[in-house]
Amino acid sequence: MYGETSSSSVKAVLATYGPKLDKAGAAARTVGEELFDFAAILDDNRQLERSLTDPSRSADDKAKLVHAILAGKVRPLTLEIVESLVASNWSRPADIADATEDVAVEAMLCEADSRDKCSAVSIQLSQLSSALLNLPVVRQRLSDSHAAPETRVKFLDTLLKGQALDPVTVALAEHATRDLRNRRYLSTINWLIDVAAEHRNRYMVTVTSAVPLKDEQFQKIKAVYSKKVGRKVFVNSVVDPKVLGGMRIQMGSEVTDNTVAAQLQNLKRAVA
Repeated sequence: MYGETSSSSVKAVLATYGPKLDKAGAAARTVGEELFDFAAILDDNRQLERSLTDPSRSADDKAKLVHAILAGKVRPLTLEIVESLVASNWSRPADIADATEDVAVEAMLCEADSRDKCSAVSIQLSQLSSALLNLPVVRQRLSDSHAAPETRVKFLDTLLKGQALDPVTVALAEHATRDLRNRRYLSTINWLIDVAAEHRNRYMVTVTSAVPLKDEQFQKIKAVYSKKVGRKVFVNSVVDPKVLGGMRIQMGSEVTDNTVAAQLQNLKRAVA
């Protein structure tokens, strides 16, 4: 769990680079993979981790160190994100590796978003979690820190062979066993499920109407709210005859209620 300082830093980086990862499309998956690799580098080098989170060192000095490690080896957007991370403040050195992993997962989900597959990824991870519940021996092999990462990944790929899984699902499932990060495999999969759900909910627009939305209404709402938040949104259409007519649109805590039911309720209050 992040301290207050680290939590603020993670949120700021995600707010800045979420839209850029959205625009990256298919390339976002590569950015995610490169960030996973950098998180692994940090996990294996605590001295580097301390150097990149040392508040007494300037952001420029940290950026030079990052360039020496990554320049020419990763995409420009990956390097830009890492520079932003090392320029941020952290409650403890280990938080920067956790944050790098968080942004990597976000990048993966943004790539799935670009293909309208984020929901499929979430469902497939949930199915994987359910399948592992009654397979303790399998879970143990996927969490075995004494085995080489490549051995664990090969074992997982054998288990998943023949299943029609989204590439992002496979990448996340492989990451969970390749980079254990002092976690059990199933707990990491369940964490990824929660992150995917939170990712979708942050950009979920729920529209309640008495009749199903027409396609042009659906597309207009999607376009308006995507422009408003600066990234792609999901539209969840709920049909409820009790609203009588009009629409109730909610995104997060923001609600616009133009339903007939709401107008009648307001009229009742006005004449009471």
